[in-house]
Order: sequence, then structure tokens, then C-alpha cells
Amino acid sequence: MTTMRALIGGSGSPELIEAPTPQAGRGQVRIKVAAAGLNPFDLAVASGSLSDYGVARELDSYGLGFDAAGAVDQVGEGVAIAPGQEVIALVGRLELPTKAQADHVVVDASAVAPAPAGLSPVEAATLPLNTLTAWQALDRANLSQGRTVLVTGAAGAVGGFAVELAAARGLRVVAAAGGDDEELVRGFGAEWFVPRGEDLGEAVRKRVPGGVDAVIDAAVTGLAGLNALRDGGTFVTLTAGVAPVALRGTDVATVFFREEPFQLAEIARLAGLGRLTARVAGTYPLEQAGDAYARLAKGGLRGRLVLTL
Repeated sequence: MTTMRALIGGSGSPELIEAPTPQAGRGQVRIKVAAAGLNPFDLAVASGSLSDYGVARELDSYGLGFDAAGAVDQVGEGVAIAPGQEVIALVGRLELPTKAQADHVVVDASAVAPAPAGLSPVEAATLPLNTLTAWQALDRANLSQGRTVLVTGAAGAVGGFAVELAAARGLRVVAAAGGDDEELVRGFGAEWFVPRGEDLGEAVRKRVPGGVDAVIDAAVTGLAGLNALRDGGTFVTLTAGVAPVALRGTDVATVFFREEPFQLAEIARLAGLGRLTARVAGTYPLEQAGDAYARLAKGGLRGRLVLTL
């Protein structure tokens, strides 16, 4: 039996172990991972708090890492992807023993898309979870061209992609972020900007009388963001257990990322065309994952940290 390096969590911090190298089954591919993105959700997995949120059973350990970029090196029965294909993948299930932050990862073929043209594996590894979350949140908001959407945390990884994708759909975007981020988020396509620290509801309504048609609440503003929403509008939160009460006839929903091959392929195409901005906040080798997690926990990053293998 061959083994590989893999990061696991659940005890409070990431642990680098030797684990059995996984094998691709029917409908699956194995990827030799070159780069793995590091997301705030990984902090929750590493801490062992998943069961507190009701999103996973309480286990001794969990595999770490949702975003992988690398090359297919094993193909299961019924899969048309050729070995050697450079790909990106979302490893969405929470209760796997090892995941993307490992030398190899096995995923369903539906979780894979060709790597974006012209992007390095490090850049590509910032995409899957964040872009799919943004895309699916906008789908849930279900806005037609010309409608208005507030994106909170608009300078963050998910928020930045939400602004770019919303603008690409012809939506008019209000971006809420730190005061120093106005130029950045306007570059993503925001029409209006609200600096952090202002009363969010009042500030948005000054720019969009009556309130916006939808809110994508990447910054977990809760009721403050809801106050920026028109009566009957749609409020989408991306974090478990933080949705505000659906006041004033609003539609409040929580969106979690899911595998979606068409969406991931389209995201890769847009990124290859330069229409989505892959932002790398820094890189760490897998052996220094503890340092990477500690840096992520400090906050204040623009873009994603990436582990290299």
C-alpha cells in the first residue's frame, strides 16, 4: 500500500500525517495535487467545530481542503477525462478522511473542470469554492438584468467574485468593504461603494432609494444588511446559523457551495479570459501548513492563501 502526505483537522489545528493514497473508483478521478486553496471554512474544520453547526457528525478527524489544482493521474471506470489533464476541483464533502490538502485527492468527475488557460496552479487553486459560492448565491437571488444587489465583504475572496459575476450578469452592484478598498471593488464592477463603518442600511438607501433587490452577505452583517434590502427582496447568507429573521416579507436563504460541472467549467473559462480575478495572498509549502492556518486566522487578507505540494 502506498502512502501520501495529508492534512487532517478536528483537534484544534491542522496535523500533517501519512495516509493511504486513495484510489479512483467508478465515476471518479484522482488528482496529483499541485496547489490547494486555504479558506476560512478550513479553520472551522481544523478546530473541530463542524458538529456544533450541525453540518457534520462529530468525528475524530476530518480531511482538510476544498480547492485543488493539479493533474489527473488516475481515472475510474466510466470517466472520459484523460490522465494528464490539468484540472481544478471542488472537494465538497465534509466527512472525508483526506481531501484537497494532500498529495493526492479523489473526487467525482462532476467536481472537476479543465484548468483555466494561462493561470498557474497556485492561481487556479483560489477559484472553486469561492467562485461557486458566489455564483450559486447569485442564482438564489434570481435577479434579472438591471436589478440591484448589495455585496458585503466585497473586497474578500467570495465577495470580490460575487461583484465580478454580478456585473457580468448585468446587475447594478453596491459594494460594501473597507474604506481603502473602493478602487479595488469598483474595478470589479461595482457601481456604488459603501465604506465599512457607515450605517449600512441608510448608506445603501441613499444610493438606491427604497433599498436593493437582493443582498449577498459575505461579511455576515445580518440585520444591518437586511436593513438595506427592499420589502420583499432576497437576502442570501453564506454562513450556517447566522441568517436574520425574514422581516418585511423578505426571502432569507442560506447558500452552501455544491459541485456543479457546468458552472465550474464556465468559471474556469471566464478566469482564463481575465474576467475573474484570481488573487493569491501568499503561498506556503504543505509542511508549513500550521503557519498558513495561523496567518489565515489573523484575518485582513485580500485573496487566498495557497498551499503548494
